[in-house]
Amino acid sequence: MLRKIEEHPVISIIIIVLLMLCINISTLDVTIMEARNFITAREMINDGNWLLTTMNGEPRYQKPPLPTWLAAFSSIIFGAKSVFAFRLPGILMVILTGIASYLLSNQLLDNKLQSFINALITITSFYVVGIIIEAPWDIFTHGFMLVAILHLFQLFEKSKNYWKHTLIAGVFFGFSILCKGPVSLYALLLPFLISYGITYKYKSFKSKAFSIFSFIIIALIIGGWWYLYIRIEDPETFTAITSKETKNWGSYNVRPFYYYWSFFTQSGLWTIPAFIGLIYPYMKSRVSNLKAYRFSFFWTIFAVVLLSVIPEKKSRYLMPVLIPMAINTGFYIEYLIRRFKDLKDKRETLPVYFNFGIIAVVALLFPLSWFFIKDAIVGTMMIWFGLASVLLVTTGILMFVNLKRKRLKNVFYLTITFMVVAMATALPLSKSINQSGYHPISTLKTDLRNKNITLYSLSGVSPEMIWQYGTKIPVINNYQFPDETTFGILTRDLSEADKIEIERKYQMEYIETFDLNRKAKGERGHKKRLTNDFYLLTKK
Repeated sequence: MLRKIEEHPVISIIIIVLLMLCINISTLDVTIMEARNFITAREMINDGNWLLTTMNGEPRYQKPPLPTWLAAFSSIIFGAKSVFAFRLPGILMVILTGIASYLLSNQLLDNKLQSFINALITITSFYVVGIIIEAPWDIFTHGFMLVAILHLFQLFEKSKNYWKHTLIAGVFFGFSILCKGPVSLYALLLPFLISYGITYKYKSFKSKAFSIFSFIIIALIIGGWWYLYIRIEDPETFTAITSKETKNWGSYNVRPFYYYWSFFTQSGLWTIPAFIGLIYPYMKSRVSNLKAYRFSFFWTIFAVVLLSVIPEKKSRYLMPVLIPMAINTGFYIEYLIRRFKDLKDKRETLPVYFNFGIIAVVALLFPLSWFFIKDAIVGTMMIWFGLASVLLVTTGILMFVNLKRKRLKNVFYLTITFMVVAMATALPLSKSINQSGYHPISTLKTDLRNKNITLYSLSGVSPEMIWQYGTKIPVINNYQFPDETTFGILTRDLSEADKIEIERKYQMEYIETFDLNRKAKGERGHKKRLTNDFYLLTKK
């Protein structure tokens, strides 16, 4: 079985990602960043705003449109009401990232097994998976850039027949720009170029100068035309948005330089191996390809340093670092697979037992979660809980057995199995936790349509609320109320002054409160913006 998996790494990567992300990914609530993307995609389809993109009817030029186009096309094919349809392009980008990681690693190492290991670490790293719902543009911009880097590497290494790589690298670099501007250029490509120059040197650069120039021109044309179009068609809005976004870089979410120093923890399951893989004095005498290890080490470190220089910092901005770090971690995993049976020093063996032992313990203890969520597990939830329990306990037992026998290759694949099983079977149970007060707005649109009533927003509505409502919710500014005799409003924290102003002209009838929080008020994770009161207003 393992031999078949290793003989067909690309097919294996595809199957693993599909199993991990396709079965139950739609059970997760839509996040704020997803909602913005999905609303824009929906308005592309409904209103035809494919180029002058909008969100809730207002210009939305903060993010380029390529990921949104892909979400829109997917929803046209698989259904506009399907969360899975909107998320599918992001899942496919995880597959593309895994395949590109494998191919780039094989170019570096000429070792299919280690390259496959690197790819599996990449696609199971915490933020590579999590980013597809937390910030959907990121997996696109960095995934496309990784393909560009794969072909740039081949362009740099070859002495002839490299025009194919010039073209492909330019196209995918352009796609990356069309997803999130120059973000990946700075966070992924620039540290790659620095690390390549230090490790491999730029050979025959003069003979390739025209190819590199062509690569840049192709990228700028493909990636830059939309920005130019928006600048010409709506210059005032474009300038205002650009100015605001630029100011945020130095004034929004400002964190100290060392904020990213725990970056290796973002790899989740691979935290300890990732940390050990970055201990250069330890690793340099143990890796099978020192030059390639130096390259991945420098690529990882320079990516972190460059991100640390930017004042604005968020944990999710570290996602591109996980790509070179997965390659770097693969050197340590390959060393363990090759040498662990011979290791006697407890300083080397204990971290291995600790890391994989924790994963095995978590798998074995999963059924005990029943005592915390049993009241909320009903219907099909029982099936998912039972399936998750059986598969995770089996995985945990096998991990302990193979750890005892020092079969690290099996332990590695069982770790991948743990991640796939947890994502595929345990995700539905997330909705059984902390349901207190959850009251969706999903049926309100139909109810109001049947009564011929339009819904407006008085003090702003979260993107998640607009997405779930199913269409635009126009905003009322400065008490400029619509002409309708009766209409609905969603509001948050309606002040006494607001009530007095409204009641001068309208009768206000409180109907209900919509709350998209899965956690109760006062608990950590409860977001005030996800709660809105619904009123009916009737002219006096």
